[in-house]
Amino acid sequence: MGERILIVGTYDTKDDELSYLAECIRAQGGRALTMDVSVLGDPAAPTDWSKHDVAAAGGSSIAEAIASENENRAMQIMATGAATLAARLHAEGRFDGVIVLGGTMGTDLALDVCAALPLGVPKYVVSTVAFSPLIPPERLAPDIQMILWAGGLYGLNSICKSSLSQAAGAVLGAARAVTPPSAERPRIGMTSFGKTVLTYMVALKPELEARGFEVAVFHATGMGGRAFESLAAEGAFAAVMDFAPQELGNHIMGSAISAGPDRLTAAGRAGVPQIVAPGCYDLVDVVGWHPLPARFEGHETHAHNRLLSSILLGPDERREVARAICGQLSRATGPTTLILPTRGCNEWDRVGAPLHDADGLAAFLEEMRAACPPNAKLLELDAHINDAAFAEAALDVLDGWIADGTVRV
Repeated sequence: MGERILIVGTYDTKDDELSYLAECIRAQGGRALTMDVSVLGDPAAPTDWSKHDVAAAGGSSIAEAIASENENRAMQIMATGAATLAARLHAEGRFDGVIVLGGTMGTDLALDVCAALPLGVPKYVVSTVAFSPLIPPERLAPDIQMILWAGGLYGLNSICKSSLSQAAGAVLGAARAVTPPSAERPRIGMTSFGKTVLTYMVALKPELEARGFEVAVFHATGMGGRAFESLAAEGAFAAVMDFAPQELGNHIMGSAISAGPDRLTAAGRAGVPQIVAPGCYDLVDVVGWHPLPARFEGHETHAHNRLLSSILLGPDERREVARAICGQLSRATGPTTLILPTRGCNEWDRVGAPLHDADGLAAFLEEMRAACPPNAKLLELDAHINDAAFAEAALDVLDGWIADGTVRV
């Protein structure tokens, strides 16, 4: 029995291409399962899940999609149904990986299908707009894979077969090779950046592992935060140490390096115990090769590399970030401790460091004290976030939760 790959597409217009994908998968020892997301036409041969199955899974029907006389509305009906049906089929253990084929319509649907599946499920999209600016980052599943459907808009040819065969091999190989996340040990989800700016993970990881936890550290540069939030929503963490929520500041300041408007909420909504600290709150990361946004003209800027630049926020902007952090935490339903290091929150803002701003730090601390919601315990710490005292304080909070049974090891 080979790995089972779910192939999703419009079988009324792309039957040849989708059938070729299936042939490639079968030739490599895999099993091909088919889902039709057409609206108007019918496939040449029956699929495992018909367009009627898909529409019904979305609470609608093909008749309703046709009656809408709007291709966007019709495809949204099919996207909802395909995502719902795919999620249900995977929960039932019916397939091991998914591949979706499409132009802009099919890609729109593909993003919903992939977002509905857990992290660790191989997801491949063959698209005429792969890596295009048409695709907003917040719609990308954290572990999605894409390849350009080159030369394949209408009919098979040797160029598009190259893309299709690569995609078939990639999703099948991923399904064979993947090691799904394990539940053998309780897991701590942590956010951070590289060790040049935030170092607490170096001290915390071995201490947490000694307590019996698995530790997963997420790089908070947009997609990392999305993966962190997605897993927190699924209940994948026994507790979280969200010490680099900078993506929230990025989002409210209009940066493209965003994890979406719901950053810093998934653990709280799920009731997961969370320890939060404002690592790098004073910086907004922007795409380094884009022109500097007009609102940041005159701000001090640190070019981290050719991809990413960090902009130093002023006092009023830091107050805005403080209110945003506290606003997100106010929605938490589980135990929440907010650690506030009063000597700074990244290596570059220490006294004597290049980005130190005493007035900006004071404004931020004042706003955090005023805005901290009543459901969060505020723990002020006379230390820098990279001092040993910060890691010790975080461990003390966690140990208290372990002792009273809030967090189980």
